[in-house]
Amino acid sequence: MQPSGDIVRFGEYTLDRGTRQLFKAGADVHLSPKAFELLLILLADRPRAVSKADLHTRLWPDAFVSEANLFGLIKEIRHALGDDSRRPRFIRTLHGFGYAFGEKADDVSGSGRPRPSNEETYWILADRPIQLLEGPNVLGRDPQAVVWFDRPGVSRLHARIMVTVGGATLEDLGSTNGTWVGGSRIDGPTALSDGDEIKLGPVAVTFRVRQVPASTEVEP
Repeated sequence: MQPSGDIVRFGEYTLDRGTRQLFKAGADVHLSPKAFELLLILLADRPRAVSKADLHTRLWPDAFVSEANLFGLIKEIRHALGDDSRRPRFIRTLHGFGYAFGEKADDVSGSGRPRPSNEETYWILADRPIQLLEGPNVLGRDPQAVVWFDRPGVSRLHARIMVTVGGATLEDLGSTNGTWVGGSRIDGPTALSDGDEIKLGPVAVTFRVRQVPASTEVEP
């Protein structure tokens, strides 16, 4: 029973199925590919418990692995989420059976992440207006980036704009040529305001805010 949304929120965490990333308050949380796949399964099947046999079949369909492999992935997820196996918040163990996701989680359905409830929409003005989605929006030379620049001097994963109900913040992702707002190079998450000029190395764009429903056709 796979939920339809690309984004799942639980506690202070956001999981993006499309980019296969986990975030805590906008910061990347590392998970190995197999551990990420296991977390996806537990979220998709919540609140139903999933047996160890079922998990083995779905994670390793063409291979025999020991039960220690599954336990190792559960341990990795718990470590990433700061979960305590003795007092679990996210991952429940059903001894002799399997595991379940035990925290309330919200799926974001539709073709993208919804706009914040205050009906503000957020845009980057580059060669064309690009609407930002709620959650993490990567800017860079990677073709999978939300805001893509095929330009020398822009890093593959250059910066990220995190959109929440409370506004938008910009963070450099360790780029070679730096990220700038209003002429100043940023060294940490920086709140954005309507009209701010953002520079990704040699490329300059403008951040805009519009008080309109996301479904309305606009020309920022």
